[in-house]
Amino acid sequence: MSMLQKTSRTFYIPISRLEQGLREAVTSAYLCMRAIDEIEDHEELDPKVKSELLYGMREAFRGPDLKEATTRLLAAYQGILPAVTMQVHEWAQLCPSTIASTVYKYIAMMSEQMAEWVDRKWTIRTEADLDRYTYSVAGMVGEMLSDLWYWYDGTKTDRDKAVAFGRGLQAVNILRNRGEDLERGVDFFPEGWEFNEMLQYTRRNLSMADAYIADLKDGPALSFCKIPLALAHATVKLIAGGGNKLTRDAVLKIVSRLGG
Repeated sequence: MSMLQKTSRTFYIPISRLEQGLREAVTSAYLCMRAIDEIEDHEELDPKVKSELLYGMREAFRGPDLKEATTRLLAAYQGILPAVTMQVHEWAQLCPSTIASTVYKYIAMMSEQMAEWVDRKWTIRTEADLDRYTYSVAGMVGEMLSDLWYWYDGTKTDRDKAVAFGRGLQAVNILRNRGEDLERGVDFFPEGWEFNEMLQYTRRNLSMADAYIADLKDGPALSFCKIPLALAHATVKLIAGGGNKLTRDAVLKIVSRLGG
């Protein structure tokens, strides 16, 4: 939980409030995905190295000995990759055994698709490309969460809306990080798109995310999803008005309003 708090202000609060068992499953998944995300986003690693490491992660999460595989894969990157990545096998071991294979399946899928995007140099020309990218790094998280909700208490969700939930949160990040992404030579905006087009795309997916949580009964799934979604809406409103990032006080007020 200490590592989770260091790596995500947005998700630490809702994850920390989950019931035992579900909390470990979601924490495990989040930190493992953050571990591979740090490889994809690393500013100094050569793209070929990133691709090799991500494909290696895919094989590690599909293989019989995850700890041995990841330790061998990452051995040469001590001091280069952050602790959340170097300790990935620890996060994987947190996951309850009855759902671990499902979580590992999604981590392997995300690793593979991230590697493919590295190989493509994150080239996004059309909205369909953008949909594929936002699915790879966030939409499939919505799918995984749907599996976790069902595993924990039988909650059934609309998987298309679950994908939009993840995709909408990622679109907010794309809007917010536009300047930083361009500085590192990556442009997630489809050709011909300006701020307003990406804003519309983000709002469209967040609207589907609203419909997603409107379908949820009271319980862990709703308790979890409503916080990052409320923060996403507030961030979009801020960005549309010329701002960029919610203050800590603003975050705490939103969480308090939602009963956190």
